[in-house]
Amino acid sequence: MAKNLEISYLLDFYGDVLTEKQRDVMEQYYNDDLSLAEIADNFGITRQGVRDSIKRGESIILELESKIGFAARYSAVREGLARLESLARDVRFYNAGRYTGSDEIDRAAGEMLRVIGEITE
Repeated sequence: MAKNLEISYLLDFYGDVLTEKQRDVMEQYYNDDLSLAEIADNFGITRQGVRDSIKRGESIILELESKIGFAARYSAVREGLARLESLARDVRFYNAGRYTGSDEIDRAAGEMLRVIGEITE
């Protein structure tokens, strides 16, 4: 069974909608990197039972992501904020390198960086 590493990421967003047992099985498989046999021993079930639980859990969280898209939106926001931070730093750098740099531009760039920092903390 090949691991889809996107599932580990999606577990952070949608893991709470799974049953406690499904979530625990999937976390052991994806996050703790345990084998099906090790997980089966931990839960007192068969390897096939573990595999079925993982497949059902994967199906649930992939369907939720396709319908809701929280993880994709979160990634897009993080990428956008990183890009905005880079641009604000560039503005500040270019402004400082000018013969007559603007204090107003420097303050605005600093404020943008402060707000971005608050959002990403």
